[in-house]
Amino acid sequence: MTEQTGDPRADELITSHMPLVGHIVRETMGRVPSHVSRDDLTSAGLTALVQAAQAYDAERGVPFERYAATRVRGAILDELRSVDWASRSVRRRARDLEETRSRLAGTFGRTPTVAEVATAAGLSVEEVSANDDDVSRAQVLSLQGSTTASLDELVPTRAPSPEQLVEHQERLTYLMEAIAELPDRLRVVVQDYFFAERPMADIAAELGVTDSRISQMRAEALVLLRDAMNSALDPQLVKPAGKPNGCAARRREAYFDAVAERHAAGTRRAVTPVLDAAG
Repeated sequence: MTEQTGDPRADELITSHMPLVGHIVRETMGRVPSHVSRDDLTSAGLTALVQAAQAYDAERGVPFERYAATRVRGAILDELRSVDWASRSVRRRARDLEETRSRLAGTFGRTPTVAEVATAAGLSVEEVSANDDDVSRAQVLSLQGSTTASLDELVPTRAPSPEQLVEHQERLTYLMEAIAELPDRLRVVVQDYFFAERPMADIAAELGVTDSRISQMRAEALVLLRDAMNSALDPQLVKPAGKPNGCAARRREAYFDAVAERHAAGTRRAVTPVLDAAG
């Protein structure tokens, strides 16, 4: 990631700690229901990483990795707090089972067994138990999401202003769009190395190249990502191509155009429902 913040040191912190976001997201995904979106958690984590890099003050004596991890985990927790922990199908089945339990309790004069509920609902005992577990887990996770923040999360930070938050979100959006438009092999390298944290040797074996070539591809991808974002957001920061009319320059411009078009298409999709509702 080469998020350009105007501070080379902050940019380096962001780039070198992208795997931290992937690690925390994977760790989190192992503890939440499968319907939770990995992409949403990754987006929240990356935003927090950018904010952490810009707000970091080394004079506080806290290592950046620890500071960033706290910010990333906090952002992911905020994202999880907005999630309905049980999917619609789980909620719907839970309501049906509760109605069945109430009906059987009225008939038997006692609390029905799981087997009796399963038979009446036309489900297996395992299905009823699994649904009960999902609902119970959702309740626990919801309670965890509403508890008081840890002491680490309460450490004073130089929080960005609302304007900075908007700018960060815009840059993050462009970053994800720029990654999506990378040439296939470069995209694989970025996704596997930074987000999946796969060893370079494994990526090299999959693509049939050497480790050193993967390192070159990674560097090439990062330059493209940086220049694509700057082309849209900070054109003055884009370095001119060595040969403006050469093939490489034309491919780079085509890539910039593709990223811009993807962003424009996403904006149109977001705005159209609003305009339709207003009309």
